[in-house]
Amino acid sequence: MNDDELLRYSRHILLQEIGIEGQARIRAASALVVGAGGLGSPASMYLAAAGIGRLTLVDGDAVDLTNLQRQILHDSGRIGFNKAASGLTTLSALNPQVELAAVGERVGPAELDCLVAGADVVLDCTDNFATRHAINRACVARRRPLVSGAAVRFDGQLAVFDLRRPGSPCYACLFPEGDGQDDLCSVMGVFAPLTGIVGAMQAAEALKLAAQAGTAHADRLLILDALSMDFRAVRFAPDPSCAVCGAGSGG
Repeated sequence: MNDDELLRYSRHILLQEIGIEGQARIRAASALVVGAGGLGSPASMYLAAAGIGRLTLVDGDAVDLTNLQRQILHDSGRIGFNKAASGLTTLSALNPQVELAAVGERVGPAELDCLVAGADVVLDCTDNFATRHAINRACVARRRPLVSGAAVRFDGQLAVFDLRRPGSPCYACLFPEGDGQDDLCSVMGVFAPLTGIVGAMQAAEALKLAAQAGTAHADRLLILDALSMDFRAVRFAPDPSCAVCGAGSGG
């Protein structure tokens, strides 16, 4: 790292658990963030600020006035702009040292597989089960760690699926395909700071994975009630009959 990088990331370097070596790993890592909304905004901003080497932001939607209550990547002047492109404007101003890429369209399985293959860590910041399951299938196929977040009303969730580890459960082990119904913010509402809390936790888990620091929140679902600010964690195990990673699935 050059002198500017040493100064910019000095507060990370001071941490014994990260140091120069861990920060160098962060600088060499590539993150894929799918979703540039309430969760993707803080997640991508903290990744960029912390110096992730390459960040790819995927979102096919346009910025809407109703987004601005929580989606802090965007501002009033970008209403109607593609969210991935708008996000890159914010991130490039935040840290020009990060290599950035925007995918401003909804991606199919083949393109998603290619994007996941090029990432060291994947953050699912989406709001619907179909996309979450598509991301999970690509991460299982490519053995990429997946950091999943969700936020609706006052309820938040966080889970890490370290699919590099043999026998690690995947997202479909916890939420089988076809068992869930989308709780969309546009219908149910969402407490603005909740998306910031969950998105920041996603960034924290992704940076820990990149730096090889600490212990990932794997095999546990963290549940947050933002009304009472209570956290609880629920452990879960691989599902042998999982259609994505179980026996006979080919995963």
